[in-house]
Amino acid sequence: MPDILLRDDRDGIATLTLNDPDTLNALSDEMLAALDGQLREIATTELRVVILRAEGRAFCAGHDLRQMQAMRQAEDGGRAAFADLFDRCAAVMARIRALPQPVIARVHGIATAAGCQLVATCDLAIAEETARFGVNGVDIGLFCSTPMVALTRNVGRKRAFEMLSTGLLLSAEEAVEAGLVNRAVPAAELDACIEDYATHLARKHPGSLRIGKGIFHAQAEMPVDAAYALARDAMVENLADEGTAEGMQAFLEKRLKDWRP
Repeated sequence: MPDILLRDDRDGIATLTLNDPDTLNALSDEMLAALDGQLREIATTELRVVILRAEGRAFCAGHDLRQMQAMRQAEDGGRAAFADLFDRCAAVMARIRALPQPVIARVHGIATAAGCQLVATCDLAIAEETARFGVNGVDIGLFCSTPMVALTRNVGRKRAFEMLSTGLLLSAEEAVEAGLVNRAVPAAELDACIEDYATHLARKHPGSLRIGKGIFHAQAEMPVDAAYALARDAMVENLADEGTAEGMQAFLEKRLKDWRP
C-alpha cells in the first residue's frame, strides 16, 4: 500500500499530497491521522509555506462514507464514534489554522463536504478552472453542519445556506466570486500559479507571517474594540522582532534585506 499522505520539503516549502485516489482522497480515519501527524511535525520546523494538494481525479470528496456506515454497528448506533470522528476532523482543521506557516490549497476535480471544509480552512486556495465545490451532504440526507463552520467564515450567509440546503456545486469561477477561492486558472497554469504564490510567501520574513496569520484568524472572531487591542499587541510584538528591524532599516537605506536564518 502506498503512503496515504506524501510529503516533500524543498526551498522552505512543504508539499503535502493526499494520496488515496480510490476513495477520492476521503478524510478517512487514516487520512485524518496522517494529516494530524504531519501538521504537528511541520509546526516545529523552519519551513515557511505549506501546499496541500491531491493525487487522482479529485481533491477531496469529504468523509469516508463506508467507514461511517460501519460505525452504526455499535450499540449506540454510532453516536460516540461519529462524535469522535468530527472532533478529530475539527482538530485537524484547527491545526491548519494554528500552523505558523501559511497553507495553500491546490484544488482540482471536486472538493465536497469535508473536502470543501478543508479548502475553506486553508489560508489561500488556488483552483483549476474546472474544479467544483460543494457541501452536498444534504443529497444523502446529511446536512453538512461541521463543514458549515469553515464555509460560513469564507462566504456570505445566503450563499452558504444555498450551498448547504440545495447541495448544488459551485464552479471554480463562482467559488472565486463567493470568496472561497483566491484564483481559478487553467489546468496547465495551476502548478506555476501555486509555485508563484508559495515562492512569494517563502521570501517574506517568517516572524511577521507567523504573527500575522495568528492575529488574522483571532481578530476575525472578536468585536471591533477587542480586535484592535489584540492587533495593537501583535504590532508591538512584530516591531520588537529583529527581522522587522532589519526590514525597516533596509528600506530606509534602500538596500536588500538580510533575512538569513
